Parts: sequence; structure tokens; C-alpha cells
Amino acid sequence: MERFLGKYSPHLYAVLRIVVGLMFAMHGSQKLFGWPGTKHPGLPPLLIAGGVIELVCGIMIALGLLTGCAAFVASGEMAVAFFKQHLPGGWLPIMNGGEAAVVYCFLFLYMAAQGSGVWSIDALMRRGPKARAR
Repeated sequence: MERFLGKYSPHLYAVLRIVVGLMFAMHGSQKLFGWPGTKHPGLPPLLIAGGVIELVCGIMIALGLLTGCAAFVASGEMAVAFFKQHLPGGWLPIMNGGEAAVVYCFLFLYMAAQGSGVWSIDALMRRGPKARAR
């Protein structure tokens, strides 16, 4: 039972990477463009920078383009978000509203170590032009 879906792990990791990347990108698009939801006028510069990081890194992670670098930056942004925005409300993420920041932080840290995997632009680029022509 330990490796029930083990033979599918590369593909399940790709699905995780794509879904989490798209969800993260939506956080950025919401901050910057008001989609989905509403745009908050007059965001402070730190939140605008966070929105740009979320949108760009989220898209890169979802596409599997330089996932290790993008995920490392995104993980750092989520760590900063937790310590700056949520920690003042208490140290327990479930109590201070920071559980999403903590989960994203550690998911992205894992992705930074794991890399792009299958179903990614990086995997296509590694195969080279001869392999793509077949």
C-alpha cells in the first residue's frame, strides 16, 4: 500500500506542479488585474511586487520553465508573506490565517529541489531537436 500510485508519481507530480502553479498565478492576477475577483486600488509597492512574483513564477512553474528557480523565488516570497503579514497575528498558521502561505512555501521548496519533471518545457528542451523531430 505504501507505493499504491508509485508508478504514476512522475505524472502526478506534473499535475501537482501545474495545478499549484496556476493557483499561485491566480493570486498574482487577482492582485494586479482584479481577476478573479476584484482589484484593490492603491496596493502598496510590496503587494504589487508580490503580485508580479506570484503571476510570473506561477506561470513558469505551471509550464515547467525553470521550475527550480521560479519555485525557489516563490517559496521565499511565501516565507516573507507569512512572517510579515501573518506572524504578527500569532505563531500558529491555522489561527493567524497563514496556512496557505506555509503550504505554498513548502510545496515550492519541494518543487525547487525536485525540478520540472515530465510534461514541462524544461523536459522538452532537454530532449533536444533530434528527439523532438521524431
